[in-house]
Amino acid sequence: MESVLYMKKIENDFLKYADETIKTLNELGLLLVSIDSNGKPNVMTIGWGSIGIIWYKPIFIVLVRQSRYTHKLIEEAGDFTVNVPKRDMKHIIDFCGSVSGKEIDKFKEKNLTPLQSKKVKSPIIAQCPINYECKIVYKTIIDPKIIEKRIISEYYSSGNYHTIFFGEILALHVDENLFK
Repeated sequence: MESVLYMKKIENDFLKYADETIKTLNELGLLLVSIDSNGKPNVMTIGWGSIGIIWYKPIFIVLVRQSRYTHKLIEEAGDFTVNVPKRDMKHIIDFCGSVSGKEIDKFKEKNLTPLQSKKVKSPIIAQCPINYECKIVYKTIIDPKIIEKRIISEYYSSGNYHTIFFGEILALHVDENLFK
C-alpha cells in the first residue's frame, strides 16, 4: 500500500518550498508529527515556526508548549516531521489543533495516512504535498527573565511556556500532484 501512495519525490533543495511553507503556516497552520515509544504517530497543528539556515544547515524551528502531549513525544523521539497541508484541509488543521492525541487517534479520526520517513522515526502525512523530516539539534525553553514583558503578558500569562525546537531538515518530500 505504501508504494502506491508514495508518489512523492525527494528534493535536495531544502529551501525550495520555504515561501509556500511559511505562507501556509501564516494562513492555515502546519501539521507537526512525532511518535510515541511504541511508534504510534500523533499530529498537532502548529501556528508558529520558521525555516532557514543556522550553523550552515537547513533548520526548521517549531514552538511547542511544555504542557502539550506532542512535547513529550518530541522529547522522546528526538525528531519530528512538518507537513504542509492543502488549502482544503482546514477542517483537519482545526481538529488537530483542538484535541489531544493523548486521548484521540487523530490520524484515524481524520483518515490521515502516515508514511514511513526516510531519515527520521516520525512519519510524514501522505495527504500533504510538502513534508520535512527533522532531527532535533538544539532546543531551548523560553526564559521569562529575558523575553520582552509585552510578549509574556500577551502569550504567557498562564506561565505555560514553549520549548523552541531546532530541527535539522534531513529530507524534503514533495508531491506536486497534491498541489492541484
